[in-house]
Amino acid sequence: MNRYEEWMLSALAEARLALGTGDVPVGAVVVDDAGRAVGAGRNLREHTGDPTAHAEVVAIREAAASVGSWRLDGLTLVVTLEPCVMCAGAVLQSRITRVVFGAWDEKAGAAGSVHDVLRDRRLPHRVEVIGGVLERECAELLTGFFDGKR
Repeated sequence: MNRYEEWMLSALAEARLALGTGDVPVGAVVVDDAGRAVGAGRNLREHTGDPTAHAEVVAIREAAASVGSWRLDGLTLVVTLEPCVMCAGAVLQSRITRVVFGAWDEKAGAAGSVHDVLRDRRLPHRVEVIGGVLERECAELLTGFFDGKR
């Protein structure tokens, strides 16, 4: 198991916690180069009523508080689902260096599937993107959640 897969297991654990609040099970962690988590989050939109409470945004906010700066250069965001446009914008604004994600989001993804905001050459900051890490596990968690809603 490589480090990205290890980090994704932590993001999956966060995603499972979202099930307890009825939120879509997406989880995220922000890690430094030593592999130490400096932020973690899960979807909390249903729980908080906050439309911006996506796992990535929650994790980025926690990481910024942890490191004492909004600049998260050198850090990696690991998330179970490809970020949406809003979350991709938060990644760019925080200067995160790398995004690792599990399942692709063919409806709203902004890291290569529908849009590619994170690597858009017209923007001043570009992010390394690694997709499909533990993709099956991440996708199954989401599929199981939505199957239960139908």
